[in-house]
Amino acid sequence: MPKRQFHLLQSRRFLSLFVTQFLGAMNDNLFKQALVVLVTFRLAQALDINGQIFVTVAAGVFILPFFLFSATAGQLADKYEKSRSIRIIKAFEIVIMALAVVGFFLEQPYFLMAVLFLMGTQSAFFGPLKYGILPDHLRDDELIGGNALIEGATFLAILIGTIAGGLVILTENGISVISVGVVMFAVLGWGTSRSIPEAPAAAPDLKVSVNIARETWRMIGFARQKKTVFMSVLGISWFWVVGATFFSQFPNFTKIVLGGDETVVTLFMAMFSIGIGLGSLWCNKLLGGKISARYVAVGGLAMTTFMIDLAIATWNSTPARGTMINASTFIAELENWRILFDLLAISMAAGIYTVPLYAILQHDSERQHRSRTIAANNILNALFMVTGSLVVTWMLGASWSIPQVFLVLAVVNAGVAWRMMRLRKLVG
Repeated sequence: MPKRQFHLLQSRRFLSLFVTQFLGAMNDNLFKQALVVLVTFRLAQALDINGQIFVTVAAGVFILPFFLFSATAGQLADKYEKSRSIRIIKAFEIVIMALAVVGFFLEQPYFLMAVLFLMGTQSAFFGPLKYGILPDHLRDDELIGGNALIEGATFLAILIGTIAGGLVILTENGISVISVGVVMFAVLGWGTSRSIPEAPAAAPDLKVSVNIARETWRMIGFARQKKTVFMSVLGISWFWVVGATFFSQFPNFTKIVLGGDETVVTLFMAMFSIGIGLGSLWCNKLLGGKISARYVAVGGLAMTTFMIDLAIATWNSTPARGTMINASTFIAELENWRILFDLLAISMAAGIYTVPLYAILQHDSERQHRSRTIAANNILNALFMVTGSLVVTWMLGASWSIPQVFLVLAVVNAGVAWRMMRLRKLVG
């Protein structure tokens, strides 16, 4: 029986990567949210910029590098020793964040947009390394626990970075504080990356191709070689559709459906992030460290159950006119606990659903092209998220309510969970 996954945090072979990726995820979201809030609430009117369009374009600019560079990133991750590659990428993050400081002080939104593209590029190159190196440093019975910690920490980092970026940037010395923060976290991330143990190159003789389309198709071909791997990739991609939909709809869901203010949005984000962390950690306990798809479909069906209940609970909500309620008032009303419970349950189930999929992807991928398979996963994740965003945008534009969007998401999610039952037959 494996030890609880927390023992990994006492090991240099895992802790250094864990801290490095946590700092990177937090820095990404600290910078993104600070940029969005700065432009929306200060620069848009002064510079005659449409804030809503800018925010939408910013989301696309960050995702675009995953389409453009994941093919190259996967090849380089397989060709070269991974810990050194991580250090190089983290050094570039320091340079990128130094450029961000220039953009913040000049208050140049389009320059900051270019920096956001560079940050997305850095993330696209880091992804195949982050997940590709785990099987090199962890035993098979530690993969579930390691992925659980990575997954939980990632959403905690997203939460901290998003909240801090939004709250700090518009304060009196906000630009200075954010500027110091993004550079400091980049330097700390580079520092912790220096302690990551070596991981031998998987395919040192690989010839790197710059033909993005051909290599992308080839990488997807690697993922399709094993049903367990490809089903895991599709399942992970769907998870990011669900997560991205909830996070993107929280502001309007809170304001339009429930009549809450920004503190309620923060409460929802906290519940969702904490839930994924708890579900991820619980998953390792349920599986006892065994790489198995036993609870993937169960987690998926539980997500559907509580998404349906959330839609029902808010279907006919009509917020009172006047002042929006804050988080304290929201919590004080007992009927709102059902909404909070649903959000926590959905996210916990999501953690149980997704952690085994990452472990199966890493374990069942061929070592010589594992990072390229993970790069294919990143490409499909981005494709699914963009497609999901477009569908949700169309639904809202066609006068669908947000509870109706959640209900449709629940129905499609049930179909995905049903398909994941087949994965259990293949993996166990």
